[in-house]
Amino acid sequence: MSRAKDLSKKNSLRLRRKRRIRGKISGCADMPRLSVFKSNKYFYAQAIDDVTGNTLAAVDSRAMKLTVNKENMAQVAAAMAENLKSKKIETIVLDRNGYLYHGVVAAFASALRDNGIKV
Repeated sequence: MSRAKDLSKKNSLRLRRKRRIRGKISGCADMPRLSVFKSNKYFYAQAIDDVTGNTLAAVDSRAMKLTVNKENMAQVAAAMAENLKSKKIETIVLDRNGYLYHGVVAAFASALRDNGIKV
């Protein structure tokens, strides 16, 4: 019983952080919001133009047959950087979606920077 209670508390705190972050950031066509989502197995990222509500580019580790760890984030970030560069996007606003900026999320952001995307 306490495990379910701990997970619901953890999720509610993440959702609270998510709402707080989303109140401060927004994306446009020139500088889209890069929203990330991670599950226990996979990692997803999409660049969103909040003005029109369109997804400009997306990548997921599930289609690439990669699991969630810091080493695989370099490959996922390289694919995302390639998608963004093909759309002539060089600067993004990172929406960490309530996740703490460490581990996989930080590895993804630094790999994007290494691939020439300004985060």
